Amino acid sequence: MQRFIIEREIPGAGDLDQQALAGIATASNAVVDSLGQPYTWVTSYVAGDKIYCVHEAESADAVLEHARRGGFPADKVTLVANEIGPHSADLAEVS
Repeated sequence: MQRFIIEREIPGAGDLDQQALAGIATASNAVVDSLGQPYTWVTSYVAGDKIYCVHEAESADAVLEHARRGGFPADKVTLVANEIGPHSADLAEVS
């Protein structure tokens, strides 16, 4: 599967309480279960008027179908080309 970052414009997202976020999560989980294909919602970050989600799917079309079925915006869907973190510096020492 490929990893995607989804940018969702949701005015007031940063002000949503835990109950509202739990409702969104419940809806998302139900859609994932209904897709009938490999699909994983990894995590999401709420910041300001946006929610940034990390999902794993076979294609961007699957991500868009998840958004359509759930009634979620998917303003930008970007394929992750690579991942780095603090541990990536250790790889430079191998060369």
